[in-house]
Amino acid sequence: MPAPAPPLPSLPKPQPILHVAKALVLSPRQAQPQARGRGRPQPVMCASSKRLDDALSAGFVRLLNAGHVQDADSASGTDRRYDPKPGDFAVGVVVSGTEARLDVAVGADRLATLLAKELLPLDRDSADSPTRQALPGPGSIGVVAGLTVDDDKEARRQKRGSRTLVAPGTVVFAEVLGRTLSGRPLLSARRLFRRLAWHRARQILQLDEPIQVKIYEWNTGGLLTRIEGLRAFLPKFELVDRISSFTDLKNKVGCSIRVCIARLDEETNDLIISEKKAWEMTYLKEGTLLQGTVRKIFPYGAQVRIAGTNRSGLLHISNITRGNVLSVSDILKIDDEVKVIVIKSNVPDKIALSTADLESAPGLFLSDREKVFSEAEEMAKRYREQLPVMSQNPILDDGIPGEMLPFDDEAKLYANWQWFKFLHHN
Repeated sequence: MPAPAPPLPSLPKPQPILHVAKALVLSPRQAQPQARGRGRPQPVMCASSKRLDDALSAGFVRLLNAGHVQDADSASGTDRRYDPKPGDFAVGVVVSGTEARLDVAVGADRLATLLAKELLPLDRDSADSPTRQALPGPGSIGVVAGLTVDDDKEARRQKRGSRTLVAPGTVVFAEVLGRTLSGRPLLSARRLFRRLAWHRARQILQLDEPIQVKIYEWNTGGLLTRIEGLRAFLPKFELVDRISSFTDLKNKVGCSIRVCIARLDEETNDLIISEKKAWEMTYLKEGTLLQGTVRKIFPYGAQVRIAGTNRSGLLHISNITRGNVLSVSDILKIDDEVKVIVIKSNVPDKIALSTADLESAPGLFLSDREKVFSEAEEMAKRYREQLPVMSQNPILDDGIPGEMLPFDDEAKLYANWQWFKFLHHN
């Protein structure tokens, strides 16, 4: 009777791609030979670093590049890897790293290098100190998602000062700057997201809507803030409040104000904003109800100072009431408080006001001014309902000046997207 066939050996359980990276990263004990007790120290730093890089490149990178799109080259057996070129946008996966740099797989023949200074947010210089700054995490600049690892155990195992910026397996987006002296691709997440920030700034300019910002610095010319991480300058002549001393500027630091982008130029790094324009768009739209104080009386009308600002508008004699008016001074006095509605001005950059449009009956302002003011909200609402409907914001990216980038199409934006798409789906 023939002997029974030996049992087949059990196949090892397949490991997820991103866990292979951790298996390939040698620990400090594995990387250095046991040189203690021997007379002569061994030059192991360069050798272990090269061995680690070779292991990562040969193992992890080869595994990540195993899924090229099937085409004529791949069918013929040709090994097509991503060839990073300066200016390319690429998506990568963190393999290992330290506090100073990250080793990132991008589908190339070698791991790419991403320095810590090229990963931190655009506004990192506004922090108190680089050492106090929080390390990037999922959702921060250039960082999308990472592996769930036991950070406490890993931190205890690693030496002080050698912890990585982000966990292995973290997805990062970056721009290729070139090559290092050793030939590894050099990446910058800051460069890519700076371009994205300018793209967002152009969208905000096109939308032409006020946004809220916080002032963090001042100088003799005005105030400084950030929009999408970019430094923006607010000249003092673009402030609503009149600036009479440097103390007035200093007191603005820490305040949140509404501004509009007045001008931008990515080439010269200019981003100029205006509080006046934002205020006018918010409060000087036709049909807006305002409160003010009569400051001057003219034969043709009255100058009304708008409450809470240093801006004034003209209440023309023809817009005071629908009744008969012989003299402005017979109706209004200096320091009278009035409610007025903004109407369309025939003179550019001038504010035209009206109380006649708040009257529920012609001449009511002459006989019962208080009733006009009590009904002002309702009459202003009726006035706005009669205004022609204006088209709102234009379609984004349609006619935006400056460089156009396909941020909504990853396949066009990222040069190695096919490689990452394979990795993601597997």
